[in-house]
This record gives sequence, structure tokens and C-alpha cells, in this order.
Amino acid sequence: MSEAVEAVNFAFELGWKLRGLETALACGAWRRGGMELSVRVQSDEGGGAWTAVGDDGDRREARTAATADEATSLVQEAFGLTAWRPKPPPPPGWHRFTLIHCPVGESPSYERIEARPPQGCVVEYVGGYFGLRCERPGARLLDAVAETCREVRTEHGLLMSDLGIEKLWEWSQDGTDGWGAEIVGQLLLMAAERGPKLGYEVDDLVRFLRTAAG
Repeated sequence: MSEAVEAVNFAFELGWKLRGLETALACGAWRRGGMELSVRVQSDEGGGAWTAVGDDGDRREARTAATADEATSLVQEAFGLTAWRPKPPPPPGWHRFTLIHCPVGESPSYERIEARPPQGCVVEYVGGYFGLRCERPGARLLDAVAETCREVRTEHGLLMSDLGIEKLWEWSQDGTDGWGAEIVGQLLLMAAERGPKLGYEVDDLVRFLRTAAG
């Protein structure tokens, strides 16, 4: 069983035991309406399926599906909640990413790009900053990101400088199209924006990379 599933099971058991303590203290009135939904997920031994059991303090619902995420979603829907489901992966040669404009000392207008965002992108503000959630073609992730940034820069004069990565010091060696590539892309975009403000040209940054990397 994965660490994530074990953590969910532990949290569920802890909540159940705490509620038992509440039962003893409340002279047997153990059900309390309005509790937040707790969901326990467990794999079916040898069957390749997952069963999720939800309890909100008033009733229980169990659902079985091929994945833990789907079983959890079915339980959430059984309680009248809007379930979250991950999107299917994009087609081969396409990439999903989020571009954010975090200007340094600027207050640009976004009216034009809001009215006509790049094809395959939708406008969404992220943490108060203008952003684009995109699904675009490209040989690799950074190719798709670079072409989108070029289009935004050419048509709207904005240099997108953020890929939504919060912990740049973390790392994942998951290939040219994964999270690790997004981290590299964000570092490069930040350098492309901030270097010229210090007097470095793009050619200077390219030369630095070639020299430092050997």
C-alpha cells in the first residue's frame, strides 16, 4: 500500500477513535450531525480495485472503483459533494502548464490579453497575479512553454516569468516533460526577466550557461 493511502487510513482511524472518546464522554450520544466527511480508502487484496468508505457523522457510504481517486470521488458524490477528478493526460506531443506574470516594479494592463489569450490557454488569476493555464503542442515541455512566452511577448509585450513553482530548491528527475522540467523552466524565465534589469543581455545569459555547464 502506498504511503499516501496509509496516511489516509491512519487519519481515518484516528478520527474514529477520537469520536469513540467523544461517545463515552457524551453518555452514548456518539453521532453528531454536520461533521466533515471522512473518507477511508483501501485496496482490495489481489483484485486490483479500491474501496472508499465515507462517514459524515450521520451515515456511511462505500464505493469501489479501479483507482483510489475514483473511489474517493464516488463517495464524495454520494454525499452530494462536487468530486475532484484528475484530468486525463494530454495527447502525445501536447503539454499542460501554467504561466504567471509576476512583474518586478511594473503595473501593466491585461485587458488585451484577457480579451484574446493565446490559443489553448485560458486566463486565470493565481494568488492575485495574472496567469494562463495552457495546453499547447511542443516537442518537449520547454519548447511549448517557450513558444507560448514568445507569442505573449510579441503580441502583448509581457514577459511571463513564472510557471507556478513554489519550492524551486526541490527536484524531481522525471524527464524532459515533468515537474523537474517545470522547475528548470521557471528558473530560466526568472533569469530572462531579471537579468536585463541588471544590465545583462539575453546573449550574456546564454553565454553564462554555455560556459558554466561546459
